[in-house]
Amino acid sequence: MEINLDIQEYPDSFFLLQKQIQQSVEEHTLVINSLANYLAEIQQLATLVVKTLKTGNKILLMGNGGSAADAQHIAAELVGRFTIERRGLPVIALTTDTSILTSIANDYGYENIFTRQVEALANPDDLVIGISTSGNSNNVLQALTAAASLGCQTAALLGKGGGEIKNVVNLSLIVPSSNTARIQEAHILIGHILCQVVDSTFTP
Repeated sequence: MEINLDIQEYPDSFFLLQKQIQQSVEEHTLVINSLANYLAEIQQLATLVVKTLKTGNKILLMGNGGSAADAQHIAAELVGRFTIERRGLPVIALTTDTSILTSIANDYGYENIFTRQVEALANPDDLVIGISTSGNSNNVLQALTAAASLGCQTAALLGKGGGEIKNVVNLSLIVPSSNTARIQEAHILIGHILCQVVDSTFTP
């Protein structure tokens, strides 16, 4: 179905819409292009991901809202596959089990929904990755702190300067933007890069 907006009937709406679309595309392009300045950090994270999986350890991912969706997206590509056939890999998103999430939130508080799972599932040398556009998500912060105390490697995909989380992880990748949507778009590109590296590494 084709939808036509009559420019003559709604001139203000048409040009406002056009301006909004152009602005979003330009902001997206600017943020994505800025990742070229962080290739070393992306390579470090990719190396850490590959090393974790090659040594038989697992990866735990977490985030809230759109970042929860990113955690699940990345886990799905690694447990399944991204673009190349290979064996499934031990990667878990801590955002998927509603019974676990709601029971922990009800009994221990929402700030502990990830910490409790990290305490139950993580082993030394596992990699725990937090995703937070603000860098200040309290439940992610607490879980990463707990992971470090258990001897896990910790990393985070962040934005808005990195917040408090950047101070508690082994490796942080901070998208240079204060726009939540643009940060999320950069995070999933980084996630896809990680998946591509893993695919190429574990292809038989």
